[in-house]
Amino acid sequence: MESMLNKLKSTVTKVTADMTSAVMGNPVTREFEVGRHIASGGPGMCWRIYNGTKKSTKQEVAVFVFDKKMVEKYQKFDKDQIIESLKKGVQQLTRLRHPRLLTVQHPLEESRDCLAFCTEPVFASLSNVLGQWDNLPSPVPTDIKDYKLYDVETKYGLLQISEGLSFLHSGVKMVHGNLCLENIILNKSGAWKIMGFDFSISSINPSDAEPKYSCKEWEPNLPPLCLPNPEYLAPEYILSVSCDAASDMYSLGVVMHAVFNEGKPVLQVNKHDIFKSFSRQLDQLSRLSPTMLNKIPEEVREHVKMLLNVTPNVRPDADQMTKIPFFDDVGAVTLAYFDSLFQRDNLQKSQFYKNLPKVLPKLPKRVVVYRILPALTSEFVNPDMVPFVLPNVLLIAEECTKDEYVRLILPDLSPVFKQQEPVQILLIFLQKMDLLLTKTPPEDIKNSVLPMVYRALEAPSIQIQELCLNIIPTFANLIEYPSMKNALIPRIKSACLQTSSLAVRVNSLVCLGKILEYLDKWYVIDEILPFLQQIPSREPAVLMGVLGIYKCTFSHKKLGIPKEHLAAKSLPHLVSLSIDNNLNLNQFNSFMAVIKDMLTRMEAEHKTKLEQLHSMQEQQRSMNINTSQTNQSEETKRTPSPGNQIDDVFGGSSGSAGVNGKANGNSASAPQLNRMSLTLEEKQRLAKEQEQAAKLRNQPALAPQSIKPATPSTQAKDLTSCLLNNMTSLGSLSLTSPPRPGLIQGSTISAYPSTTPMGSMASNGYNPTMSFQTGGQGMRPPGPGLYGGMATTTSTPNFGALTHNQGSTNTPDMSALDSLFTSNKPKVSLNQMAPPKLTPGTTATPWLNQFGSAQPSQTAPMQGAPLAMGGVTSGFGMQANPFFSPQNFSQPTAAPVMNAGGGLRHSSSINNDLKDLFG
Repeated sequence: MESMLNKLKSTVTKVTADMTSAVMGNPVTREFEVGRHIASGGPGMCWRIYNGTKKSTKQEVAVFVFDKKMVEKYQKFDKDQIIESLKKGVQQLTRLRHPRLLTVQHPLEESRDCLAFCTEPVFASLSNVLGQWDNLPSPVPTDIKDYKLYDVETKYGLLQISEGLSFLHSGVKMVHGNLCLENIILNKSGAWKIMGFDFSISSINPSDAEPKYSCKEWEPNLPPLCLPNPEYLAPEYILSVSCDAASDMYSLGVVMHAVFNEGKPVLQVNKHDIFKSFSRQLDQLSRLSPTMLNKIPEEVREHVKMLLNVTPNVRPDADQMTKIPFFDDVGAVTLAYFDSLFQRDNLQKSQFYKNLPKVLPKLPKRVVVYRILPALTSEFVNPDMVPFVLPNVLLIAEECTKDEYVRLILPDLSPVFKQQEPVQILLIFLQKMDLLLTKTPPEDIKNSVLPMVYRALEAPSIQIQELCLNIIPTFANLIEYPSMKNALIPRIKSACLQTSSLAVRVNSLVCLGKILEYLDKWYVIDEILPFLQQIPSREPAVLMGVLGIYKCTFSHKKLGIPKEHLAAKSLPHLVSLSIDNNLNLNQFNSFMAVIKDMLTRMEAEHKTKLEQLHSMQEQQRSMNINTSQTNQSEETKRTPSPGNQIDDVFGGSSGSAGVNGKANGNSASAPQLNRMSLTLEEKQRLAKEQEQAAKLRNQPALAPQSIKPATPSTQAKDLTSCLLNNMTSLGSLSLTSPPRPGLIQGSTISAYPSTTPMGSMASNGYNPTMSFQTGGQGMRPPGPGLYGGMATTTSTPNFGALTHNQGSTNTPDMSALDSLFTSNKPKVSLNQMAPPKLTPGTTATPWLNQFGSAQPSQTAPMQGAPLAMGGVTSGFGMQANPFFSPQNFSQPTAAPVMNAGGGLRHSSSINNDLKDLFG
């Protein structure tokens, strides 16, 4: 017998045929779509369980399939016996209707390859849950593999089986005959249901009070599927061929033992010699050792021992078992009450739902979600019960994941969102709005949740409006900005303006004040603040609400009110409100405090702006003055006076000293007009230059010195060297013999002439075309256009015009040196360069007299610059730059002697040098 059962299990395990081929052709597939293989159950675990869906209604079902290939190894008679036994069990189950029995949705259908029928959705058999995975898909589903029974599930499951047996024994007068783990099915909600009525026995005298049952003798030669599971059979069934309701109670005792012992029954029966096995174990059953029952809870251990008693009359019946204290657990009672709700009226239900939140935290999440939640959501069809059921549903939703909420709760809540009666529904939803906005998908929030909030704001009930306005700030951060700006805020404003309730108006303002931080600055300025001026009410609470919004907007670092809006709109409005007669002293002080803060900030901001503007204007004005003076100076110096030009050529006269002295004074005062636009370094340099100019003006006149003539030498001389030395000497002589300043340290003057017109100078006396170079003193070596190293980059003047009016004077003939100069410009002979020799008693030339009496031009600090003897402007003479100190002159010069007529007494050094040059 045992070998046959092992072969059967092996066969069942190896059957892996695809479900589509097994069910193909079965009439069940016409109305139901068959899904994946999820579990197994029934006698010998021969039924494979699949999930499925009814095509017409999309109702979820479980499809039980028996593949006839499993019994192909048997003889035809045995195969027929097995098929008939299975058919009998399904047919009997179909006729019976009870909450503790598996509900059949579609009766048994037979095809050539299989038997199939449909039931309510199923999770697995109790045998699968306790570790027997025969005829399960490979690999074993994770949800079955990891399933662990909670105590409340075990207690209530055993209570359900006891109630099912009570129904069979008392109501139907029937003995199940094969109650075991594989014939107990856990449905989708976790309820334990009885199936497997293949060996059920009906009473032969149903009308009598004491039913009698006829029992078949055990036939060991029949296939295992044609016999009940011997490990769960009562001893009298095998030994005395008798059975009654007590036989099922013995099976219940073995089931209880197996549930608490990982699916192991009390006794291991030798299926080959079952009669001897039972006879041998009767003594063990009569003397059950405590070690055999140590895993059973103590409060039910004695009852299990009574159920396993060998004497049937000692065993408690099913009704007695349902009333034992073990099943009085609060969780089991709660679940039992849910199963009997259809028998309760609305008053009883409401009382139960009110107390349910106290029990839910004590129950496992799986029990709450899969057992209690479906029972709660089924009450949504009853509007009167929704206010009592909804708090419990939302309480369960808080413990669910977002996926569980969307999959298990939201589909049932969506219709409730649209219900407006009774009003408590809206109140409950508003109180849990943060939960809804957190776990509801954005699309459902937009389509279901927010419209409910909008309806609450527009509801006729003032209580709902107040509650809605009070709750909105708590979840405002969860509302998308476009929805808040375009839908929520307009309704709050409308509720404030249209309501006749002071409380609603005040709550509207408070709500707006609390959600300002979630709004854009310019939206607040353009929409919220103008709205405040539209409120007609002048109650103190309303005025303080308006003040609060102004204060929040003004002081919030993200928002703020521009000073233009403060001056034009906000302050006038607040000032007009502050003198309202309804305000008390404290309220008036609050208004004035805000007004003063606004005025202070407006004053500071505008003052800062004006200071910045004034600074920019002053800076621009200084730049304009500097630019205009520079332009005017440059324009004036492009038209120099002829006297100054000639004076520059010959080094100046006594008259020119006075002219240049005045010009120096004007030049020195010019930078003072622009000192506002100078930097600190420029001002320091200007101060030093002014100090040097003052020292120059205060220095006494230099005494004339006689120059000793050079002693003629008969030794051959280097003409080039002599030329350079003597021309330097000539360049140092001027008409008035003022000391010439030396070069600026670190500067070098360009040796090449430029095309700049003669006499164009910078306003401060510098040549604008002069090239400066750091690192070193002195000048570059003489080059083309440079004479004596004292020239700037102005074009070479024509000195023929200067000597033409001097008449014929006896001058040394220096034409022999003309070949030493380049032909870059029109040549000027050395005869023309020699200074005119005045005879005693004659006066200076007319142009010189005119030059001596000339006055400096008023159009610019300086009209021109003195010219060096090479035909270019002298760059560093006293007349050229008034800021150079005479102490810095690089070479000492001899002052010429003035005659009585205002002319010059010519020094004899020139003729002596020329004589040396010409031998």
